[in-house]
Amino acid sequence: MKFGRLMAAVLSLGLVAFGSQARADDPQSLGKFDDWEAFTYQSNGAPVCYVFSSPKDTQSDKKIAKRDPVYFLVSHFPGRKIKGQISTIIGYPFKESSTVTLQVDETNFELYTNGDTAWAAANETEAQIVKAMKTGKSLSIVGTSWKSTETTDIYSLAGFNKALEKIDAACK
Repeated sequence: MKFGRLMAAVLSLGLVAFGSQARADDPQSLGKFDDWEAFTYQSNGAPVCYVFSSPKDTQSDKKIAKRDPVYFLVSHFPGRKIKGQISTIIGYPFKESSTVTLQVDETNFELYTNGDTAWAAANETEAQIVKAMKTGKSLSIVGTSWKSTETTDIYSLAGFNKALEKIDAACK
């Protein structure tokens, strides 16, 4: 993955939660759709859009220490010609050099990790994941923390298509 893609996604992930002082480039909600919410904001004069959700359930092989917030995102960066970039923020640092299993219903994908975030290695994989999410019922992320604790975060895909349609329209 190119460093620019990594930084763009990290920027969008940092903007999921924003402060009370609104600025012109702060994320603006495009709506909440069941378990997903859509946002847009401006970055360097270009629109950026993303949908995100939090897990409905978390399972672990050990007692989980306190985690930061956990999210799954699909982002569009039309100014960089990036559409459908997937990422997950897991709420803890991943085990170094580990991979993550993303499962949509019965279809598995492998993601690579960096810090507390996991990504698909190729645009084609991202497109396959988004396509599976459009027809899927649930998504799960299985990862291993730097302390070797395995977690499974389970997301509902209810509302995903409507939220994605909103960012598709806002970030052409």
